[in-house]
Amino acid sequence: MKRTQVMGILNVTPDSFSDGGKYNTLQTALSRAREMMEEGADIIDIGGYSTRPGYTEISIEEELNRVIPVIESLKDEKIRLSVDTFRSEVAHAALKAGCDIINDQWAGKFDQSMFDIVAQHGAEIILMHNAEAEVAGDVMEHMITDLCTQARAAEQAGIERDKIWLDPGIGFAKNRNQEIEVMRRLEELTQIGYKVLLATSRKRMVKELLNDNSVPADRDEGTLATTAIGVNAGVDAVRVHNVLMNSRFLRVMDQLKGECDG
Repeated sequence: MKRTQVMGILNVTPDSFSDGGKYNTLQTALSRAREMMEEGADIIDIGGYSTRPGYTEISIEEELNRVIPVIESLKDEKIRLSVDTFRSEVAHAALKAGCDIINDQWAGKFDQSMFDIVAQHGAEIILMHNAEAEVAGDVMEHMITDLCTQARAAEQAGIERDKIWLDPGIGFAKNRNQEIEVMRRLEELTQIGYKVLLATSRKRMVKELLNDNSVPADRDEGTLATTAIGVNAGVDAVRVHNVLMNSRFLRVMDQLKGECDG
């Protein structure tokens, strides 16, 4: 029976909004990855390029230098690996090194070679809703049209339907009211037929709903509320910083919903 998966965030960057600089050496990154495995992670999402507001652009070579050693060190572990990148050169190298999933925040729109590369490796891809400017009009209509267009393009490139994930892109191209609307209407996305990943962990939406000046690490309880909304809407996985809290929560939540047997 269905069990909601946990994707643990591993930022190997100096400037990510929540944990930048904490895991940007190989030793600290591997230590955190193995800790998340013990805490219940099903997937580890490795990011070498921060997209926080005011981020610093880096070269492809620098991104590769950050993520490839981590992949090579973890590829034989009993964990699925994802790489958070929108550049096909990085995706190609990551998949060759042993990565299983490409998490593309531009859903293939930034780099036209992305779908071909992922198809060539028989890998999975996560398509996140994003845009150059804030969405106007019905946010769900825009999101679903955009993501379905990209999903069809991915299938035409040879990526199997069951290897395509959709991500509503909380924190990107939406104002706060639109993000709240997306959360309330998530089931419209999960009913399309693709797997859905929800990535809200410690984001500004959570901070504003908490209505305080909390630092990112103090937003885990608020994040857990979004996990609950996601599970009730039928998402397949949540992407989170606090793996232990979310995996324990989901162990109970899924069983209470009758999604798994424990």
